[in-house]
Amino acid sequence: MRIDLNADLGESFGRWELGDDEALLQVVTSANVACGFHAGDPTVLRRTCENAARRGVAIGAHTGYRDLTGFGRRFIDVPPNVLTDDVLYQLGALRQFAEVAGTRVRYLKPHGALYNTIVHHEAQARAVVTAALEFDPGLPVLGLPGSTWLRLAAEAGLPVVHEVFADRAYTPEGTLVPRREPGAVLHDPAEVAARCLRMAAEGEIVAIDGSVVKVEAESICVHGDSPGAVAMAQAVRTRLEEAGITVEPFTAVRT
Repeated sequence: MRIDLNADLGESFGRWELGDDEALLQVVTSANVACGFHAGDPTVLRRTCENAARRGVAIGAHTGYRDLTGFGRRFIDVPPNVLTDDVLYQLGALRQFAEVAGTRVRYLKPHGALYNTIVHHEAQARAVVTAALEFDPGLPVLGLPGSTWLRLAAEAGLPVVHEVFADRAYTPEGTLVPRREPGAVLHDPAEVAARCLRMAAEGEIVAIDGSVVKVEAESICVHGDSPGAVAMAQAVRTRLEEAGITVEPFTAVRT
């Protein structure tokens, strides 16, 4: 069995620092790099790409709403054509820094509110699909299994990758519990590692109400801005590898 381990990186901005990117890059196999709209500045983007390339970590574009103040976690009712341009702009910025680092952008993963919105919002999901197609019609995209985003991406011929979350609680419908609700974010590395092994090996997770939900796990996300993110990511990787599961970029078998 094989699985990818990804994290959101490059989310510092100017003198404001977030997360221990260098430590996480020693654990994860794919880096979702902020592209400047919800977080990240040009220097941060360049440094993150260089460090990821040096360690053989696959680089993905973590594109979001134009929302630095809200860290991209607020819904914005942006017209679809504008959203397409915004996503394409972010992809282009990251591509330049990835190429300077001797590598390339290997996938797209929407961030925060945009990620959650296009689970159901058809117009915005289609706008992001359009941006991905215009950037690279063979670009793999990450998303929540069963989402409108992945359905439209697959219909357009984009390779889709089903993602699960290490440190987030799930609803009985298989979506993420909103961050504002109690219990939405998990903090115990041992508990998170056990949940990840169950998702990877058995394709299921216990929802917040105690019910068992089926999931498709090709890539596991550990959030780089969570408290104890490095210890959590290491616990997850160790637990997976001890169970005989190979942890490697999903792009290793797709490209």
